[in-house]
Amino acid sequence: MTSRSRVLAAALSATFLLTACNAGSTSDDPTDGENNATGDADNGDSTGGTGGTAAPGDDAVRIGLVAEPASLDFTTTDGAAIPQVLLYNVYESLVKVDQSGEIVPALASAWEVSEDGKTYTFTLEQGVTFSNGETFTAEDVVSSFEAVQNDWTVSLKSQFDIIESIEATSDTEVVITLASPSNSFLYSLTTRVGAIFDSNSVDELATRPIGTGPYTFGEWNRGSSITLQRNSDYWGEEPYFDQVELAYFSDANALNNAMLTDSIDVVGTVQAPEALSEFEGGDYQIIEGTTNGEVVLSFNNETEPFNDLRVRQAARHAINHQALLDTCWDGRGTLIGSMVPPTDPWYEDRTGDYPYDVEAAKALLAEAGAEGAEVRLRIPTLPYATACAPIVESMLEEAGFAVTIDDLEFPAAWIEDVFTNADYEMSIVSHVEPRDLKAVLGNPDYYIRYGTPELRTLLDEADAGTEEVQIEKMKEAAKLVSEDAASDFLFLLPNLIVADPGITGLPENAITESFDLSQLAGE
Repeated sequence: MTSRSRVLAAALSATFLLTACNAGSTSDDPTDGENNATGDADNGDSTGGTGGTAAPGDDAVRIGLVAEPASLDFTTTDGAAIPQVLLYNVYESLVKVDQSGEIVPALASAWEVSEDGKTYTFTLEQGVTFSNGETFTAEDVVSSFEAVQNDWTVSLKSQFDIIESIEATSDTEVVITLASPSNSFLYSLTTRVGAIFDSNSVDELATRPIGTGPYTFGEWNRGSSITLQRNSDYWGEEPYFDQVELAYFSDANALNNAMLTDSIDVVGTVQAPEALSEFEGGDYQIIEGTTNGEVVLSFNNETEPFNDLRVRQAARHAINHQALLDTCWDGRGTLIGSMVPPTDPWYEDRTGDYPYDVEAAKALLAEAGAEGAEVRLRIPTLPYATACAPIVESMLEEAGFAVTIDDLEFPAAWIEDVFTNADYEMSIVSHVEPRDLKAVLGNPDYYIRYGTPELRTLLDEADAGTEEVQIEKMKEAAKLVSEDAASDFLFLLPNLIVADPGITGLPENAITESFDLSQLAGE
C-alpha cells in the first residue's frame, strides 16, 4: 500500500467519510447578490488528473476553494473571490506584483515617471488581442480607467480619484497625469482597479469575462465550479495546463476529503489546519507561507456600545490572541496587532498595545457604564469565522459583555446586513486585499464606520511624501488605529496549500488579489 493510500485508509476508518461536498452559495443567477469586500477566498484545482505528466495542451488541474464568487463583475460587486479567479488569469493589468513582491511589467512593457511624480508614461506591449479577437490598444486602457472613475460602484474606485487625465498618445502609449504625487498609484494598478477590459464587452462582465490573459473564461457551474481554458492566442508565455477547474466547497472537511480521495489536485488554502496531519508523511506537498489576510474582529464605531473608546479598549484587552490562534486555527498564523502584515514595508509589531488583561477590560466597561453590554457577533459562514467566534464569545463574556453569535450566509446575507447596511455591533472577517488599511479604516462610510480626520490626514501625507515619509506616516496610521481600538486584529491568516507532489509554481505567499494560475506547471 502506498503512503498516500495508508493516509486515506486511516482517515476513512477513523471518521467514515468526511462531510460531503456542498459548495458555495446557491443562487442560480450569476448576477444575483454581492460578494464580500473583505471575505477570504480559497482556491482549488479541479478537472482531470494530477499535473505533471502530460505536455502542455493535454493536462488539466483541479483546485479546491471555499468562498465562491457571487458575481464575476468586480466593478459593481465587492469581494476577494472574484479577482482571485480572474485577475492576472483572464484580465491583465499594465503592471503586476510577482511572488517576490516586486512590481513588474505586464501589458506595459515599460514606464517612466516624471520628476515631479505626477505623470506616468506607459509603453504597451504590441500584438496583444482580447480573447474575442479584438486588438488591445491604448484606447482600451483609457476606457477601462475612465470606467473606474465614472461607472464602477465599489469603494475601491476611490483609488483613481487622484487621476487628473488619461490620454492615449498613440496605439501603444498611454500618459496618465495625477493631481498630486502618489506613492500608492503604481501599486494600485496591480490590483483589480488596474484590470483592462475590452471596451465592447463591458456589458457582459458578470457572465462573460473578456480579457487578454493566459486563460479564457470557460464555464461556471453555480454552487460547484468555475472552469478556465488556456488562451490559445495568448501573447505571452503559454501556460502549462490546458484547463483549470476551481471547485468550491462549503465545508473545510469536505475540501480535505476531496484531496484525500483524488477528487482535486490542490487545496488552494487549507481551511481546517488542525487536519494537516492527515497529509503529513504521505504523498503530498505542503506549502506554508503568509498572506495579506488580516482576520479582524470588526467593531461598528458609530453605534453603541462601540462608539465609546473605553468599550473598544475593553474588547481588545479581553482577547487572549495567542490562545485564540492556538485553539481555532491550530496555532498557524501570525499575531500582528494592527492592520498591516509583515510583508508591507511599514509593518510594526503592535501586539503589545492591548495585552490580554481581563481585569482591565472589566474596569473599562464599568467606567463606561457598559457592564453586560449586549452585542451581536454577526459572522459570515466561512471556516475561520465560525471556528474563532465561539472562543471570542467566551473571552468577551468573561470580561462582562453579553454576546450573541449570529451566523450569516456568505456572501449574500453577510454582505447585505453587515457590509452594506452596517447592521451589526461586531463581526469577524478576513480582509485579504493588499495594503488595505486606507480602504478598510480610512473611509468613514465603510462598514466599520471609522475613517477619522486624523487618520485620513496621515494617509494623505503618506501617499504624497517621499518613500521615507510614506513609511513613517503609515506606521503612525497603523499605531493610531490600534491605539484607538478601531477594531481588534485577531491574527494574520497563513497561506496553507496541500498539493500533489508533481505540481509546481504554487505561491508560497498569497500577497496579491490573484491566484496566478499561469505559473502552475507539472513535472
